[in-house]
Amino acid sequence: MNIVLHEPEIPSNTGNIGRTCAATDSSLHLIEPLGFHLTEKNLQRAGMDYWHELDVHRYSSYADFMDRNPGAEIFFATTKAEQTYADVVYPPDCFIMFGKESAGIPEEILMEHRERCIRIPMITEARSLNLSNSVAVILYEALRQNGFDGMKLSGQLHRHVWGE
Repeated sequence: MNIVLHEPEIPSNTGNIGRTCAATDSSLHLIEPLGFHLTEKNLQRAGMDYWHELDVHRYSSYADFMDRNPGAEIFFATTKAEQTYADVVYPPDCFIMFGKESAGIPEEILMEHRERCIRIPMITEARSLNLSNSVAVILYEALRQNGFDGMKLSGQLHRHVWGE
């Protein structure tokens, strides 16, 4: 899977998303301008020791991202979508794009891809979820649909054994 952040602004969100991507073997794509430097402590603290395992791609603009990923199947997460994230089928190597925290994905981009826009249902009074939470909700649905391919599906206790 591929997570795309369009002009992210908050380093700790990007760090948390990076950690989620590392834990799921998903690639992280960052479209500039970024609201921070990749060396910021908040980013590194949130990403912890996972950041070095992360497959990160940087793009100078949305056009650069599109040029370097021709034919990519992209879903656009927005609070403005007509369908929910659970209404679509996610191919194994799809891209899921999220917008910056203060404004989301530009509406001009959304209008070009109306049929690929998805949303997370919320009550009317809620404006949006935290970006890193939104990424986790949608990414794990995409992974579930693909059978959690390559992922560990059971855990082990540290001092005990399940079933004893």
